[in-house]
Amino acid sequence: MIATESLFARWSASGLVELGDVHRFKFGAETYHEVSCSPSQLLVYLSDCRSPNSKSEAMAFATALRDTRAIDSESSLQGAVYVEKLSRILPTYETAAPADDGIVLGHWLTGGAQISAESFQPLRQMLTWIGSAALREVIKTAGIELVDEGAPVGANKVAHLPPSAHQKTSSPENPESSEQNAKRMAGVELGKTFELSGRSELEAFFNEHIVDIVRNKERYSALGIEFPAATVLHGPPGCGKTFAVEQLVGYLGWPCYQLDASTIASPFIHETSRKVSEMFEKAMQNAPSVLVIDEMEAFLADREAGGGASHHRVEEVAEFLRRIPEAAKNEVLIVAMTNRVEMIDPAIMRRGRFDHVVAVGYPDEAEVAALLAKLLAALPQDQTVDPAPLAKALAGRPLSDVAFVVREGARLSARAGSDMLGQEFLLAALAAAPSRSGGCSERRVGFV
Repeated sequence: MIATESLFARWSASGLVELGDVHRFKFGAETYHEVSCSPSQLLVYLSDCRSPNSKSEAMAFATALRDTRAIDSESSLQGAVYVEKLSRILPTYETAAPADDGIVLGHWLTGGAQISAESFQPLRQMLTWIGSAALREVIKTAGIELVDEGAPVGANKVAHLPPSAHQKTSSPENPESSEQNAKRMAGVELGKTFELSGRSELEAFFNEHIVDIVRNKERYSALGIEFPAATVLHGPPGCGKTFAVEQLVGYLGWPCYQLDASTIASPFIHETSRKVSEMFEKAMQNAPSVLVIDEMEAFLADREAGGGASHHRVEEVAEFLRRIPEAAKNEVLIVAMTNRVEMIDPAIMRRGRFDHVVAVGYPDEAEVAALLAKLLAALPQDQTVDPAPLAKALAGRPLSDVAFVVREGARLSARAGSDMLGQEFLLAALAAAPSRSGGCSERRVGFV
């Protein structure tokens, strides 16, 4: 691994790495720091991790997490780099929303599922390679407190509620146990609607077609609706598709699996189909769960469009055609995303596989105002702050632009020595973020 001088300086200042741990060298006018490990030691980017092969690997990571937190208790470890040789997890200080350490450990243990290590039972059901006692030891070694070792997160809340149409109880007529029902409802706030700031129409769709069906399973089941149907979200880059799905997954509290070109694409014949099959199997084994298909046009493009060169895609698309209905019957919620819906194979897009195809455009003024209100509410601000002109200027632009303006405004405020966000800094941030839809006027950045 090679780190820039500025990144190494942050690690060194926090005490995570010492100069003797690395090899320092120059490339041109720049200084870099190299960290190397032996073939038997892991050095991996956590976003691309695979699950451990043994308890000892899991314990080594848990120890590194504990040791890292003893030195740096604040930095987010989402997207960090695990260096087994140093027993450290080195943050990359990304601007993405941070995940707590339970999510970081759960993501590592499962090889990519967004499930917290605090939720013991769902995690245990996913990890067939390690026993219960060993898993508890790993979690406690990492310094993570189990919410409830005998039930999944959210189980206590559900179990203490009186029986209702929203909750099933054990009986001869109703064999589903309260524990199974708790698992189904884990993370879903009974009586509270799912909220998606800045995307009111998509919020309403999720509440009607997914959340309400999950919450009122008995009522829908009596009418032949067993589980929410698969959905495709399509729209231009930056319209908020990924953010919306992440919010839904977090709200449901189910294990989440992701299929995208970077995780399943392979140049070897049959390998991609095998990976697709394995991911569907994992999701079904740990149902109820969510399977997210990202950038689906990359591997589900129309088989007829490529002529003879697309013969290798026939097997891959056929695997999806077979698996999607099967997964829905086994309580796997499938949500796919694409920027090029016109490229998708028609056999994939027909009803019965994806019942809902939802267009997600750029937000209007009201939606931008709602997102601004949520983002600004979390920051100290003075009386000059007025989101109305910002919402008007940012309407029709990617949600990432909205988040950038608030983040950049906060940075400018801090740089000016202010401990409160002011309107002048937000307007300055807006001026520094012109729309890129009609050509870019951004700064040029060079990479080695």
